[in-house]
Amino acid sequence: MKIGWFPGHMARARKQIAAELGKIDLVVEILDARLPESSANPLLRQLRGDRPCIKILNKEDLADPQVTREWVAYFETSRGVRALPLEARQRQAAASLLKLCRKLVPGRGRPGRILRVLVVGIPNVGKSTLINSLAGRKITRVGDRPAVTTCPQQIDLRNGIHLHDTPGLLWPDLSDQAGAYRLAASGAIGDNAIDFEETARFAADFLLERYPESVRSRYRLSTLPQTSNQLIEEVGRRRGCLAAGGDVDIYRAAEVLLRELRSGQLGRISLESPETDLPNGTKPE
Repeated sequence: MKIGWFPGHMARARKQIAAELGKIDLVVEILDARLPESSANPLLRQLRGDRPCIKILNKEDLADPQVTREWVAYFETSRGVRALPLEARQRQAAASLLKLCRKLVPGRGRPGRILRVLVVGIPNVGKSTLINSLAGRKITRVGDRPAVTTCPQQIDLRNGIHLHDTPGLLWPDLSDQAGAYRLAASGAIGDNAIDFEETARFAADFLLERYPESVRSRYRLSTLPQTSNQLIEEVGRRRGCLAAGGDVDIYRAAEVLLRELRSGQLGRISLESPETDLPNGTKPE
């Protein structure tokens, strides 16, 4: 199954972002720390120009810390770009981001010299959670499913900084199917647009290759399965996903594996790294 997901509101979001950029001093792009390249918004590479950019590596508590450090170093080789790993729900994350915003646009961020910040990110990456942390109050609706934010809005933080919020925007092509499956495995793509079993097989292959000890520990395996299908069946048996006759319900087992991966129950796992998962010659924005 080829993954291709582009709800109509995202077409409008592209136009909204292009219009907003004319008013903006700084761009904050929120990425998933587990898959920073796949969760990036290619539209910004065309439209950002010389504006400084902060790449937020959100959900760092779910990502492999060593791989996250590699991503920070990779992004910061690009002029005008800083990378900041954080967990959007934590209060200190907001203070760190605001401090960096003012550093990148000196002279703004005070009364009479408003610092205008555009916040962008794909669905379910934690954008609404971060905005609420920055505001110190509930401004935008937060959910555990994609596409919760659907309308643009401006937020006065009352500290010299205005946020321009946008709907979650996911690149419509998804021609890189490896990246698309990473997004699906992470939960960024709506469950109604993916094949659970295929996505779970992709995730299982990845886990067996990159994080075999996490798999062994989580499911208390004495020996590792050799294939993704075998791993999913083993997960099903150990989580009671059984159909009539005692056969494993593969669909339910796939759901369990993806749910435990997404929630961090398998440990801190990064789904891509700059060293092994970028196309040859790819450079940071």
